[in-house]
Amino acid sequence: MKTDELREMYLDFYVSKGHTLQGSDVLVPTWDPSVLFTPAGMNQFKDHFLGKVKLDFTRATTCQKCLRTGDIENVGRTAYHHTFFEMLGNFSFGDYFKTEAIHWAWEFLTSKKWLNIPAGRLNVTVYKDDDEAFGIWHEQIGLPTSKIARMDEDENFWPASAPSQGPDGVCGPCSEIYYELEGGESVEIWNLVFTQFNRIGSPPDNLHPLPSKNIDTGMGLERCASVLQGQPTNYHIDNLFPIVQAAAEVCSRNYSLDSDDGRRLRRITDHVRACTFSIHENVYPGPDKAKYVVRRLIRRAVLDGHQMGLREPFLHQIVPAVVEQMKKPYPELAESVQRVTRVMQKEEEAFFQTLDAALSRIDQMFTRMEDVAGVMVDGNEAADLYKTYGVPPELLQTLASEKNLTFDWDGYNKSMDQHAVDSGAGQKELFQTGPLETLKESLRETPFLGYEQISASCHVKGIIVGNTDGDEHLLGKVAAGGADQELRVVLDHTPFYAESGGQVGDVGTIHNDDFEFHVTDTQKHAALIVHYGHLVRGTIHENATVTADVDTERRDAIRRAHSATHILHHALQKHVGQHAQQQGSKVEADVLRFDFTNQEALSEAQIEAIQSDVLEHVAAGDPIRWDTVPLADARAAGAMMLFGEKYPDPVRMVSMGEFSKELCGGTHLDNTGDVQAFELTSEESVSSNTRRIVALTGEKAKAYRQQTTEILEAAAKQLACPVAAVSEATKSLIDQVRKLKKQLASGNADVQKRTPVTGGGGEASYAKMKLIVRDTARMLNVAAADVSSRIDALLADEKSLIQQLANLTAGEQVTADDLLADAETVGESLLIVRTIDGANPNVIRQLIDQLRKKSDKPVAVLLATVVGGDKVILVAGISKALVEGGMSAGKWVGEVAAVVGGGGGGKPDLAQAGGKDPEKLPAAIDKAKEGARAMIG
Repeated sequence: MKTDELREMYLDFYVSKGHTLQGSDVLVPTWDPSVLFTPAGMNQFKDHFLGKVKLDFTRATTCQKCLRTGDIENVGRTAYHHTFFEMLGNFSFGDYFKTEAIHWAWEFLTSKKWLNIPAGRLNVTVYKDDDEAFGIWHEQIGLPTSKIARMDEDENFWPASAPSQGPDGVCGPCSEIYYELEGGESVEIWNLVFTQFNRIGSPPDNLHPLPSKNIDTGMGLERCASVLQGQPTNYHIDNLFPIVQAAAEVCSRNYSLDSDDGRRLRRITDHVRACTFSIHENVYPGPDKAKYVVRRLIRRAVLDGHQMGLREPFLHQIVPAVVEQMKKPYPELAESVQRVTRVMQKEEEAFFQTLDAALSRIDQMFTRMEDVAGVMVDGNEAADLYKTYGVPPELLQTLASEKNLTFDWDGYNKSMDQHAVDSGAGQKELFQTGPLETLKESLRETPFLGYEQISASCHVKGIIVGNTDGDEHLLGKVAAGGADQELRVVLDHTPFYAESGGQVGDVGTIHNDDFEFHVTDTQKHAALIVHYGHLVRGTIHENATVTADVDTERRDAIRRAHSATHILHHALQKHVGQHAQQQGSKVEADVLRFDFTNQEALSEAQIEAIQSDVLEHVAAGDPIRWDTVPLADARAAGAMMLFGEKYPDPVRMVSMGEFSKELCGGTHLDNTGDVQAFELTSEESVSSNTRRIVALTGEKAKAYRQQTTEILEAAAKQLACPVAAVSEATKSLIDQVRKLKKQLASGNADVQKRTPVTGGGGEASYAKMKLIVRDTARMLNVAAADVSSRIDALLADEKSLIQQLANLTAGEQVTADDLLADAETVGESLLIVRTIDGANPNVIRQLIDQLRKKSDKPVAVLLATVVGGDKVILVAGISKALVEGGMSAGKWVGEVAAVVGGGGGGKPDLAQAGGKDPEKLPAAIDKAKEGARAMIG
């Protein structure tokens, strides 16, 4: 039986038993903060099991895409371990229980109409105290007791060991079904979980029966297919082995089941499949959480290739094979094959660049260990190698064993556990407790009235005092306390929008004659809407009738920004590509931040096209409407759906004219023209493969436009140039100041004035003006608002530098003859050491040349000047005869410069130095004379 046939047969079987067929949830459920990836079929039904949502059905069946990394070290090594896999499941929410679950599982496995597995090949396990399940298997199904094993809580309870070790929450015994292979070994193919208890506290007597009992089963599709197809491993089934073969071809290896290369090729197959599905959902390799897992898988697979001799990216070549084998159940993969390939290739290239460095560091580590006779690889260093270079510990252990070294697994695991905590990769508990959970169980949800109303009459259903660190509690009434006392209030229904989908929560007031509560934030807790804020007057009572008023001015500004995100998303899809999907957003009052998938920065042309496209739709005044439609109808209409979002069925579809359809629960305008104005203020990188646009709407956009115009006009006035030439004039000013500083340092007083910029191509459009401001701010390395003050500072620098250079040419006028007349005779030579006030260093060098030519005796000259009031320049020159006698101008001037807090040197016959302490110049002159006399003598 083909794997695709098995999947369809399972789902058909449970539909025939009255189950509602539900599609696979996304692989990366961003709506669920308790997990990084969907780990099991039950994940999308957690609130169904807890009774916290209204049920449209009480039976469901799915084939769920899953990804787990708990047993990652076994992937490729064992026959049945994967990171990515498909889980077949059937679920009951307070409907049927153990009898039906067991009977139907047996029927599906053994009936000739279905899988037709011989009953003699099957055996089961039950929880040690579960006499009910044991009785059903033995007395009703007819399994002999030798085929039924009782197991402890670590094997036959979910979560494992929950009764004794927790966590608190929904749990229950399970029954596992095993298939006996030809050699007598058995493999688990199906787990039936009977969720019937709520664990509270420590044993004993900590398992409390649930109001309704539930069923959660899971059958590994690949594992069952390998049994039915008689294959030695999951990797040899019909839809996985072609990927293994593709990997072998790309790696230029012959596949062999039991070889090291065979294990590597299976691991590559698994990891490329997992990454293909993840990247398809816009989860790109990155530094933390789900993105870090994708990076980790790619690097593990690259290392496998490296061990087989590959030195260039290769994994991306296997992606088409994955898509080909998985396209029947997941045809959407074909839409992103090129994007997935590019992303994977880029990550491979980056890792290959660091891999040799990693292996070199490993060699250095082994050498250090040999030097000190070490025998165990340090776990912390191994963890650092993994975190820095992505070197898996088993590879390091293998390399260590070749050197007869052991591996510190305890130290490694402790370091990685801490890293998981630090990086936020640790998973939270699936089920939680507390006052909000109590309210959720009784109220189930808070109906939202805010699409039609901004004020409503409501009733207080819960008042919570305290924080979430364990001291929070429900109270029946609370009197106004200190300004720092935060309360949380739950109403029976509300017009306040709770933060969701990137849109911030509403603020406003909840009040009646007895009290006034200022709402500072509104958040969701599952289906409950919770109002955060402060009681500023009176006493709030549970069950009180109140008026809830939303701050309408702020809500309207949020509606403008949120509606603009839909228009922006459409423009990105049009001008950047279909892959440019939303990765996150933040919608506030007339401010939006929009993160989207893209590997490179947008070009100026793209930014301008996106801005223009949005403004065109705003100017068009297209109608905005929202309709509640079946999820299937929304898909058929081409509505944009975001990966990782959990959509109800039916869904709320927001349409803008005919150009945009998105599933969205936020609040929006009635017409695109009501956005009023749109200004894209920045485009930048957030992380690898993710870009961010920040934009303004409404009054803030208008203010930004006015500010941009004023900034540019002020800069043009300062620079005495046309508005269109501000960037060019700014560059000219920056270059001039840099040139003048170099001239002052060198003593070159030949000042060339800056040529005024008069061009610019005529009057600039606003789009051009905004670009000029951005370019000018970037050149000046300041925010746009600081452009004018920075230009002022540069103009002041220019003026000061020109004056300082002018002072150089107005210094003391001294001739070579004057200096010779005052020279000191030392032996057969002349010594000239003195300062020349305000002298140009170029003039000093010319004087030294003249002195050496005019004198008929060898001369040693050191002349000093002060530049800019705080910088000493020393120039020394000596005749050839003195150089031949062992005297050095470089050594001489260097010793003198040290006295004035500086240094320098040069050739034996001519050298220059500088200092920064003019007050010590007289001492330096004395030092120069003393040193020269010693060298000449």
